[in-house]
Amino acid sequence: MNTRWNRRLANIAAAVFLISSIFPLVAGFVRDTSKVPKIWGQLDVAVAFLLCALMIAVLARANSLVTEQVERTTYSAYRSLIHVIFLMLVVFFVAGDRIKWIQCLTGFGWRAWILLYGLPQWMALKGVGASFTASTNS
Repeated sequence: MNTRWNRRLANIAAAVFLISSIFPLVAGFVRDTSKVPKIWGQLDVAVAFLLCALMIAVLARANSLVTEQVERTTYSAYRSLIHVIFLMLVVFFVAGDRIKWIQCLTGFGWRAWILLYGLPQWMALKGVGASFTASTNS
C-alpha cells in the first residue's frame, strides 16, 4: 500500500475529527439556541458525515495493517486517553452549571467512541507501530 496516501488519509481524518469536535464544544456554551444560525447545525451534520465516511475509509484501508506493535502502542494511547474521562468529570463538577450538557454530551460521546474504535487502524496508517518497533529495537 502507498504509505504517503495512508498518512495523508490519517492526517485528513484527524483534522476533520478536530474540526468536528468544535461543534459540541461550542454547543455546550450556547444559552439560546434560537440565536444560532441554521447553517451551524447543517455544517455540524455535514462535517460529522464526512468524519464517519473518513473513519470507514481508515478502517477499511488499515484493518490488515494492525500489527501487535500497533496494538501495544494503541493500548498505551488508551491508557492516556482514559484520563480525559476523569477530566470531563472534573469539568462537570467545577463548571457544570455553566455548560449546557444536554446540547453537547451526545456529540462528545459519539466522537469519543469513533476515536477509540478507529484508533488502532488510524495509528497503523500513520505508521505509529513501525516507529514503536524501531524505537524498541534500537
